[in-house]
Amino acid sequence: MVYRLIPDSILRQITAVLVPFAALRFMLGIILMGMLALALSPQKLLAKEPSPSTQPAPTSSLSLSVSESVSLFLKQNLDLLMTKYGIDDAKGLAITAKLFPNPVFSLFGGAAFTQQQTFKGTRYLSPQIEQMFLLAGKRGYRIESAGYGIQAAEATFTDAIRQLTLTLKDTYFQVQLASRRLDLAKDNQERFHRILTIGELRFKKGFIAEVDLIRLRLQAVDFGAQVIRFSQEVQTALNDLRLLLALPPTTDLALTSDLVYTRVTPDIDRLRTEALDKRPDLQARRFVLSQQQANLKLAKSLRVPDPIVGGSFTVQGPQGGSNQQLYGLTLEVPLPVFDRNQGGIAQAEIAMQVAQVDLHKTTLEVQNDIEVTYRNLTQSQQLVEAYQAGVLDDARITFSILEKAYQKGGVTLLDVLDAARTSQTILQNYLEALFEYQRNLFLLERAAGQDVTT
Repeated sequence: MVYRLIPDSILRQITAVLVPFAALRFMLGIILMGMLALALSPQKLLAKEPSPSTQPAPTSSLSLSVSESVSLFLKQNLDLLMTKYGIDDAKGLAITAKLFPNPVFSLFGGAAFTQQQTFKGTRYLSPQIEQMFLLAGKRGYRIESAGYGIQAAEATFTDAIRQLTLTLKDTYFQVQLASRRLDLAKDNQERFHRILTIGELRFKKGFIAEVDLIRLRLQAVDFGAQVIRFSQEVQTALNDLRLLLALPPTTDLALTSDLVYTRVTPDIDRLRTEALDKRPDLQARRFVLSQQQANLKLAKSLRVPDPIVGGSFTVQGPQGGSNQQLYGLTLEVPLPVFDRNQGGIAQAEIAMQVAQVDLHKTTLEVQNDIEVTYRNLTQSQQLVEAYQAGVLDDARITFSILEKAYQKGGVTLLDVLDAARTSQTILQNYLEALFEYQRNLFLLERAAGQDVTT
């Protein structure tokens, strides 16, 4: 008990000397009771309730096909949302372009205080209003330029969808590729575990040397390392996909569109023609060129000065003049003697030339993208079909035959290891070829700016 930690005699002496009053004795008793409770159940008193912030976040599951991923991507991707704001910004500039200059109101007043003049007799007040009038079609050119700016922003947003959709689909099937690799590595690990078990039994019976058993163990470790590496690749690709879909990291994704081969024979002549007409980045360059042409017309119109017309009304005191109410009309016209916007015109001409070169460059890029991606698609298609023509089955069957023969002692360990490596290499290369075919198909869709139909 806790009371034994402090002898009764010493406790009575301390209490009598230090706590002469009854109230303080009562408080000391409460402290001692607290010490007793702490000694009896320290874990209960020291234990803390789990903080809400340390609780694991709830997980959610989401099953997605490729098309469903694209639909969710178009709604939630943050890069697309930021690009879309560019359209609203261009619309704001169009609103500004339609506005007329604001009128200017001014007020003048005064009085004379010399030669015995008084404020009441000589005071005057003159309100005036002025308005600038835009000439040479300046407002119309600004509206035209802003309209092309809106179209260019919309085409840029469409092009962002084209680019990011490829990234989404590529990431989606990277997850599937890593998953297929992981399944293959697990299958090889399981099969080699059986071979290793048989090898250990044969070693105990003296049928194989110790060096052969070591080779089996090393190969089994290699397959185990592949399982770990491909598991990490799956998680990395899933995290990239969640980021594109703006999903929290606790979301458990189940992808339903498998990595399979579907033969596609695109009409390359039609794609060449329609890509030059419909690809959004090319459309954006055309709108930018039209906008710069409108800006050049605006720059040339700025050589014409804009007059400012004003009207005024003056009220004077009885001693200010013969007529106490006066009306005035003003006209201000800047004289274009020195500044006729020569620099602005030169800059607008250069900007238009840059837009023309950019349009030509993008046109060449579109044409080359179509040719390169179509050629790559055709070659990857031939490679996948070559694997499916019998190479895959031959690799699987050869490994299975040698595995069974090794169990019966009909082949050497080197034959089994060679067959395992060959089978693994063939299957891994097939998965790579299948993924490259799918990627080249998406690249052709991006190059054409549309879905590629059969």
